[in-house]
Amino acid sequence: MKVFNYSDLSKSDIQQLVQRNIDPANEIRGIVEDVIAHVQQNGDSALFDYAHKFDKVELEKLYLDKAELTEIASSVSDEQKAALKVAYNNIYKFHQAQIKAEDEVETMPGVTCWRELRPIEKVGLYIPGGSAVLPSTFLMLGIPAQIAGCHEIVVCSPPQKNGKVNAFIAYVALLLGIEKIFLAGGSQAIAAMAYGTETIARVDKIFGPGNQFVTKAKTIIQSNTTTAIDMPAGPSEVLVIADETANPVFVAADLLAQAEHGMDSQSILVCTSKQIAEEVLNELDKQLAVLPRAEIAKVAIENSYIVVTGNLDEAMDFSNQYAPEHLILATANWQRITANIINAGSVFLGNLTPESAGDYASGTNHTLPTSSYARAYSGVSVDSFVKKITFQYLTKEGLQNIGPSVEILAELEGLHAHKNAVSVRISPQTP
Repeated sequence: MKVFNYSDLSKSDIQQLVQRNIDPANEIRGIVEDVIAHVQQNGDSALFDYAHKFDKVELEKLYLDKAELTEIASSVSDEQKAALKVAYNNIYKFHQAQIKAEDEVETMPGVTCWRELRPIEKVGLYIPGGSAVLPSTFLMLGIPAQIAGCHEIVVCSPPQKNGKVNAFIAYVALLLGIEKIFLAGGSQAIAAMAYGTETIARVDKIFGPGNQFVTKAKTIIQSNTTTAIDMPAGPSEVLVIADETANPVFVAADLLAQAEHGMDSQSILVCTSKQIAEEVLNELDKQLAVLPRAEIAKVAIENSYIVVTGNLDEAMDFSNQYAPEHLILATANWQRITANIINAGSVFLGNLTPESAGDYASGTNHTLPTSSYARAYSGVSVDSFVKKITFQYLTKEGLQNIGPSVEILAELEGLHAHKNAVSVRISPQTP
């Protein structure tokens, strides 16, 4: 990992450091556009082609039904089932609390306004299945969709070499009451859910993280179709702020936990002294040596970096410019700086709160904005799966009170039919 001194960095240096996952030559866009066009034009046939090309498997059909999922899930041990149920219960409890009826507001006598929730009818969940299979992501997406009451939930996940899905994903499907999983991955799965195929239904909104190809597909789909997306959630990332109260062993473990997601992940350390940086680097070498996914994590760590600042305030300033997906405050003094957090997807406070807890079972959602999109996006929640529809009701008194103002505003905008829609209602001659 390269080490930079914050005081030596110019604004342009910082902008270059915080930029990631860009596609300057539009190479990724070009590949993804071709995939989308193929799926749009050829439907299921294209998905079979891509399963052979990318997943190295010859599929006989594009889905697994409930009976097949039940059989696959039978290999999950009781201990593993118990752990998944703990995660399910905590995630459900946290997200259930997000369903709240809003109060009616009388904006003036006789004029009442309010909002009501309605579920998005058809949603698509993309569950990655590349170098790491993620049943936790299935829980993070399926539970809020379930709570919101979405009428149709389409689930896509890449097939494994045996043409099926991982046993844990199958078990989570049963936990969620989902009876079919479609065997499609990558940008082709996003295209299938956006346009629909002979087998896969078109959805209204697509959810789920993925690599740069999946993220690019989601952004293209959002701009070219009426299908919405949750957010541009690409390769994972963490930024750890550490001071002299941090434990270098813990910090190194957190950086590697993120790095093992994929070679394009980023693990950033922002610390208040060179001594902390050196201690963490030493720990990284020790822990990396025994990791089963060491080759993947090593590449990610080599593409990451350390910034040494003069104090926690400078560290937080850099973090806000980076806008991390995951922010860990590895300091006993976290309460002093939390109010200064402006841009972050999810925050982990103190030395005993690893990001892994949020990834799996604390209850918060781990589908979060990456690549600095935390400047404008929130993580997935029940809100992501609902629409909030406004209502208003006017009594006779309310119309008399608000009518003259509406007439004046409509007239000054030159919209006389708007004015008339009020005038005919308050005119004494109106029956």
